[in-house]
Amino acid sequence: MKKTVYLLVGWLMAGIACAQTTPPKRPLPIIDVHVHAMKVNPGFAIEMCPWFLRDMPGGDPNQQMRAFLNTECVDPLQPAKSDAEMEAAVLETMKRLNMTIIAYGDPQILRRWKKAAPDRVIPGIGVSSPNDMSVQAFTDSLSSGFYKVMGEVAPQYQGLSPSDMSLDAYFAAAEKLNIPVGIHMGTGGNGMANISQSKYRASLGRPFLLEDMLARHPKLKIWVMHAGYPMIDEMIALMGANAYVYVDLAGFIWSYPQAEIHMYLKRLVQAGFGKRIMYGTDFMIWPKLFETSISIIENADYLSFDQKRDILFNNAVRFFRLDPEKYK
Repeated sequence: MKKTVYLLVGWLMAGIACAQTTPPKRPLPIIDVHVHAMKVNPGFAIEMCPWFLRDMPGGDPNQQMRAFLNTECVDPLQPAKSDAEMEAAVLETMKRLNMTIIAYGDPQILRRWKKAAPDRVIPGIGVSSPNDMSVQAFTDSLSSGFYKVMGEVAPQYQGLSPSDMSLDAYFAAAEKLNIPVGIHMGTGGNGMANISQSKYRASLGRPFLLEDMLARHPKLKIWVMHAGYPMIDEMIALMGANAYVYVDLAGFIWSYPQAEIHMYLKRLVQAGFGKRIMYGTDFMIWPKLFETSISIIENADYLSFDQKRDILFNNAVRFFRLDPEKYK
């Protein structure tokens, strides 16, 4: 009897020791293809309620425009208050969620993030207007090897079509260097043309406006940011005609009503494009925005486990030509 007890105790102790030395299993990897590396502006560092555009009342040109970042919810998202706080939060979240990000924005912030997490940050550089930089400077930046992506490209905010010839040489450089391109298409938020972007035109977010540029650059891989929301019919038709076009879910995934988000996502999947949808946040200054937007995918009961993994990881691996073995 005593021998049996001793053996049992020894077995239990060995099991405990093994559990203590076995490293915890990492969560399944996630790739966020739409992250802004930006300096924290104290004047913009305000609380924000997710899905705040569920209520979009009109304004009056003779009155102050109502702020569209609604804070009237039980648990609004808190902004980072400094660049250091933001960096620490982003690094911690990437490690905890086993996340890799495609990031673009302020070069200094981007280089700091890349230095701190070289295997988790893929840098991008965008041109939205020929006034941003010369074609030569852009080509040199891509050729340096630091930047792996052209994005975010947002000519819509400049009053330009993505097929405007003033941008064509930039897309040609990306095509020649085999660099994937992320282009803002679709919505810009409630009252954008009235508040801060007077050149913004909703009509310039039509996915069909990409067709001439894509015809001129047949080997260019692009992903349409915000999935061209709300122009679902054009988005589906464009993807059907162009096999190298993917989309991300960034921005509208945490700003519009959840029923609207799910309707749009479900329609893309129903149309057969589940393998060409990528997860993205349009991350800015609210660290918890990652979990908030991931929850939309994880709680989508019309998506299978495999479809969720495609959106959160597999599709981005394929699009950006990454090695899946590096993320195991």
